[in-house]
Amino acid sequence: MKRALVLAAAALFASGCISVTGGEHPAPVASAEPAKEAKLAFDITNGNPQVVGLTLKVIDLTRKQLIEQGVTPRIVVTFRGDASYFTQDSLSVVKEADRAEALLVKAHLRELRKASGVESFEQCNVPLASRKLNPKELMPEVQLVPNGWISLANYQQRGYAYIVP
Repeated sequence: MKRALVLAAAALFASGCISVTGGEHPAPVASAEPAKEAKLAFDITNGNPQVVGLTLKVIDLTRKQLIEQGVTPRIVVTFRGDASYFTQDSLSVVKEADRAEALLVKAHLRELRKASGVESFEQCNVPLASRKLNPKELMPEVQLVPNGWISLANYQQRGYAYIVP
């Protein structure tokens, strides 16, 4: 568990989400004309429920910070690979040791799905069969798409920033 938290913190540090300089609040990004909306497509593939939970928390933090800056968030969260285990309605597909954390992920998914600025959660159909996951067992908050890469490409063509946490 400590190793997973260290890895998650290292990933956030490397991505610039955690600063070693203290509790400084970064200024909003300057541009010629402030953005009125931010279109973001997050691609979650990690199979560690602690990392997925932390990622969802940072997505929510990002959403709130955009709103505070007067920017309308338009957020899509996609799930592929081993992250697919956490979009299932049943916890029986999750390793027993990970079920408590997976339950927290599911609760955060449900809460975040209701938040303003979150447009959709999408599960790629491609990895389900190889992981013995049933598409009919998806959480009601999650929409099944035939191919997550095609979906993400479509979002990018519509102006969404592709983000890999």
